[in-house]
Amino acid sequence: MSMQSHLEELQRRHAEMERKIEDALLHPSTDSLELTDLKRKKLKLKEQIERIRKTDTLH
Repeated sequence: MSMQSHLEELQRRHAEMERKIEDALLHPSTDSLELTDLKRKKLKLKEQIERIRKTDTLH
């Protein structure tokens, strides 16, 4: 997998995670632990994206 396609996949997953979080916030029955887990996963994806972008700009 090329670095660009990997970055695109991470961005797709990040957007998907954002949609899941928005959906969870619309439902009052959403478990706060589940919401925290979704946010943590989204943050990890963002960190991976930023790491790749930073590495790419260094080269």
